[in-house]
Amino acid sequence: MATNSFRSLADPPAQGDAPTSEFAPLADEPKGLGPVGWLRWGWRSLTTMRTALVLLLLLALAAVPGSLVPQEGRQPAAAADFRRRYADLAPLLGRLGFFDVYASPWFAAVYLLLFVSLAGCIVPRVRQYVRILRSRPPVAPSRLDRLPQHVGWTASADRREVLRTAADLLRRHRFRIAVDLEGNGSVAAEKGYLREAGNLVFHMALFGLLIALAVGSLFGTTGQKLVLEGESFTNTVTQYDDFTPGTLTSADSLKPFGFRLKGFSATYQRSGPQRGTASSFVAKLSYAEGDGGQTRDARVEVNKPLDVGGSKVFLLGHGYAPVVTVRDGKGDVAWQGPAAFLPQDGNLRSVGVVKAPDALDRNGKRDGLGFSGLFLPTVQLTGNGWLSSFPATDDPVLVLTAYHGDLGLDSGRPQNVYQLDSSRMTQFRQADGSPFAQALRPGDRMELPGGAGSFTFDGIKQWASFQIARNPSNSTALWSSVAMGLGLCASLFVRRRRVWVRVEPLVGGRVRIVVAGLDPGGTERTAEEVTELADELRERFPAPRTATADADTPEPVEPVHQEQK
Repeated sequence: MATNSFRSLADPPAQGDAPTSEFAPLADEPKGLGPVGWLRWGWRSLTTMRTALVLLLLLALAAVPGSLVPQEGRQPAAAADFRRRYADLAPLLGRLGFFDVYASPWFAAVYLLLFVSLAGCIVPRVRQYVRILRSRPPVAPSRLDRLPQHVGWTASADRREVLRTAADLLRRHRFRIAVDLEGNGSVAAEKGYLREAGNLVFHMALFGLLIALAVGSLFGTTGQKLVLEGESFTNTVTQYDDFTPGTLTSADSLKPFGFRLKGFSATYQRSGPQRGTASSFVAKLSYAEGDGGQTRDARVEVNKPLDVGGSKVFLLGHGYAPVVTVRDGKGDVAWQGPAAFLPQDGNLRSVGVVKAPDALDRNGKRDGLGFSGLFLPTVQLTGNGWLSSFPATDDPVLVLTAYHGDLGLDSGRPQNVYQLDSSRMTQFRQADGSPFAQALRPGDRMELPGGAGSFTFDGIKQWASFQIARNPSNSTALWSSVAMGLGLCASLFVRRRRVWVRVEPLVGGRVRIVVAGLDPGGTERTAEEVTELADELRERFPAPRTATADADTPEPVEPVHQEQK
């Protein structure tokens, strides 16, 4: 006798049954996934589009500290200054890798996970898309009149001829078609495959962009150089003021080229609310590619770099370099030439130093001379001190303070060429004990106390700072970005649409023609295409005229129906 296996928990246990608890585990309770199951679950979770989008957001957030905290690889001086100003916070940021974000393990982990996630998303979707392209459009539903957009009429025509004509019209409208001539013949058509293609192109282009970024980080180089008017630069590591090579890049990989700064010009607004704003910066260069290459002239402007030797030379900034002559206590020239002063504000109020470590005193003993101060293109003396009221050299003044002693250049410790280490030097003073300082205009000469020497302000030159960057993946990144934009447009604006035409035979040599369409997005374009196709078919296979008093009255045709969303 069969027994009912579905017994309520409220029923008393059958005789012979062991006592059971409501919370006792079932005999067939599923066990753990196991290592293989967890790996399969982790892979499926990692390769979903949702995970890829989350990782892309995390990558964008991970790049934020790189723009807020100076990076030691690219801005060593700024990073050192940041550590000094935030001495309590800097150790924690250093342990977290915020001073070298793009080389930190956590940034690399997010980057690699995104890389793997995109690869795992793209490969199966490409296979699925290829299968869809090779498959036939779906067959017509049994009741086309239930679709949101449909129109039908009765005509006197051959069923096969109607189907062939409908297939030709749909091909002309760039539909993929499948014709069924058996039974109630029908034509199935579909278009809008570019939507999924655009989606795939977008993600493959993003994948290519990630590869381009990785190649640029591994094999690219970036460096900066300040060049005075009349001086030259050669693309070697020793010529750079700041050089950041890629992880897999060596100094031997630098392409040979060089350029000379023939001149620099800048124009500024002279009046109005934008007074002092730069109108143009132009650096005039002469450059040559390779050893003994032909010399050419070029103009480099902001956002208009020079492309030479596979590298791009960008104009970053400019400033002034007073031309000076320093004589020591014996009257000999201890140092002569232009000294670059670094701008501190929009009116190019600049700070700088002049060093003459080999100067001698009146007795012939070595007594280095050092000068630090301000260069003011258009001087203005206010209660807040020496200022510049305009960035052009309308009234240039050089304000200096002088020191003598050991400049520390032989100590073996690196020094900033734009700063003066006065820790082992003595400042010159006036007879009353006040610090010795003087303002000079071009052509003026400053005599140091005690016959220690002199300083002459001979003239003014300009300098320009350049960034020389080489990235072998620039073209890949550019075309990947273009492809991402095109793919995104296709995925947003192309709709997947299906159209069916069914021709049902009727008595008396007539056929019933029904045209219907389906669009998951519910756009009006499908209704328009159904109407256009129906009109073209009706012109060739019109509805017969009804036997009424008015012989010119055709048989009524069902209008296109479209459900309201």
